[in-house]
Amino acid sequence: MSDNIDPYLAKQDIYELCCKYMRGLDRLDSELLQSVFWEDAWCDYGFTSGDARLFIDYCMDALSDHAANHHMIGNVLIDIDGDEAFGEVYFNAYHKVSGEQGFEDIIIAGRYLDRYEKRDGVWKFAYRSERVDFSHSRPTRDPYFELAPDCLRGARQDDAVYDRSNRYRPT
Repeated sequence: MSDNIDPYLAKQDIYELCCKYMRGLDRLDSELLQSVFWEDAWCDYGFTSGDARLFIDYCMDALSDHAANHHMIGNVLIDIDGDEAFGEVYFNAYHKVSGEQGFEDIIIAGRYLDRYEKRDGVWKFAYRSERVDFSHSRPTRDPYFELAPDCLRGARQDDAVYDRSNRYRPT
């Protein structure tokens, strides 16, 4: 029975790596990002290519002046081959940035092409590259925030996701 379920458990572990990667970007959490890569992992995005630490430093710098980011995962295809796996992960990335006329929304969509390795029972990224399929930008319009000024907003490193005590009904 174990042989039948092992590939599914591996795929779930790898999927969660991808989710943690996205959270790390959106929350500017360099520690979380570092935790999903092996120390000798390689990242190739075209505009930056090098070890994972170089990539993470690039992201923290590039995203820090954005007003907001929101990275989503779409189709996830993972091919397990022993202690190595290959993935194609679709993504949609939203960036709210300052422009000449106010804020702009930049949407980038594409795919990550990955190689994962399982070492000592743990899956992490050994290689990650990004292929951009399309992008779009437009002036920001935030009517929701005007209509619902008391809505609970997301944040960066002080986001509510890091405090589980806020997930209980007030007494």
